[in-house]
Amino acid sequence: MWRSLMRASGLSGATARHGAEVGAREPVAGGTPAGRAAWLEQTLREYVETLGPEHARSIAARNNLASKYAETGRRKAAIEQFELALADSLSALGEEHPQTDVIRENLAWCYDDTGRFEDAAVQWEALLQQRQWRLGATAADTVTARARLAAAYRRTGLFDAAIAHYERAIEDFTGLPPEQLEHLRIGSALAYRSAGRLDDAIQQFRMVLAQRQRRLGSRHHETLVIHHQLGRLYLRSGHTNEAVETLARAYRTCLSAAGDHDVRVLTLKVRRDLAGAYRAAGRHREAAALH
Repeated sequence: MWRSLMRASGLSGATARHGAEVGAREPVAGGTPAGRAAWLEQTLREYVETLGPEHARSIAARNNLASKYAETGRRKAAIEQFELALADSLSALGEEHPQTDVIRENLAWCYDDTGRFEDAAVQWEALLQQRQWRLGATAADTVTARARLAAAYRRTGLFDAAIAHYERAIEDFTGLPPEQLEHLRIGSALAYRSAGRLDDAIQQFRMVLAQRQRRLGSRHHETLVIHHQLGRLYLRSGHTNEAVETLARAYRTCLSAAGDHDVRVLTLKVRRDLAGAYRAAGRHREAAALH
């Protein structure tokens, strides 16, 4: 998730040499995360002192320190450093520079990870605008920014905006891994569900289920999770017969794959919801048999 600026800025290998010039020493191999963070902190201090905070190497060093903080769970410290790095990059390099793009994306991910979805949306909006202009609407990085913006909108209750971006991302999806399309459709289904468009949500879950059955097989845990959610959505939308059929099929498949611990846990949930579907259909004897 945390993208190093070294590769994006063409500094790979050069930074270590420059660090030696200003007194920074590469940490020994196998150093601890705390030791690595300390070295990155020292490197940043030396770059800022010798080159200034808005030099490309200083900006890269701050991004890399923030990334290390994020990787080790220090989210507040990571956000503070990413925000500083972004401000310096905007001032020194401009909005269109690749380093600015990388730092902004790291900051957006960090906001997402800490539940600051409104702040994340601001960053994803800026990334989407820039990437559409520089790369085009169907580029992988553009689709990613649009998908993350849609997810941020969904989590802040802006369901119509989220749906519009999910639909556009699915439309622009070309040549990307099928897993990414599945995640787009799942996000779209959740937004449709939250907006009360249950039939549209069902359609998305059905397509994801068909894709996962082809890609992973019917008995895979990730397939069965979608199978279960589809059944629950049928029940919630009042399609009782479809709910019974879908959940019964998911339950039988879970039982056949019960050697998997995660599937065994899921089986209990599917059985509970199947019993509820039987009751909703007036099939109380079959519901009682599952308790």
